[in-house]
Amino acid sequence: MTGDGQAARWLVLVVRVPADPSRHRVAVWRELRRAGAVPLGQGCWAVPDVPAFTGQITRAAELAGRGDGEVVVLRAAGRGQADAARLEELFTEARQEEWTEFLADCGKFTAEIDAEIGKSKFTLAELKEEEQSLERLRRWHRELAARDVFGAPAAAEAAVRLKACAERMADYTDLVFQAIHQM
Repeated sequence: MTGDGQAARWLVLVVRVPADPSRHRVAVWRELRRAGAVPLGQGCWAVPDVPAFTGQITRAAELAGRGDGEVVVLRAAGRGQADAARLEELFTEARQEEWTEFLADCGKFTAEIDAEIGKSKFTLAELKEEEQSLERLRRWHRELAARDVFGAPAAAEAAVRLKACAERMADYTDLVFQAIHQM
């Protein structure tokens, strides 16, 4: 259900791409996964009917066309409340898995910063590498948040953890600059 009590609307994508060469099928599959589409069955995917998905659906259709395939996009809603709830549940479960992976990467980032501090590795090269890692986390968070239209449970924790990563990075940056200026 949407915030106004209406049943969520969905786009169902029916994808047909010849098996050979496989690179075209794989490209379409990757684009749909990147978009956050939920697989419903062989060659059938669903995404909420919101503007955030328009570009990636268009891109998936272009990729299918390059492989002499096609994507037929249908507007849909669950036939009943149970169907609508199941689609939302499938979509939210997929986002929850993505947030869980994101949280694990936040933990790896923090562990990496702690390891560098433990080794007193306070170089500009290392600082640049860690800044790139943090930027990757920020980009990933923006992408996940854009497609998490129903608000998976781990989304709030992910925002808190990303902020903690940024704070830890600021601490590390201070240590690097202190070490460089003491030389």
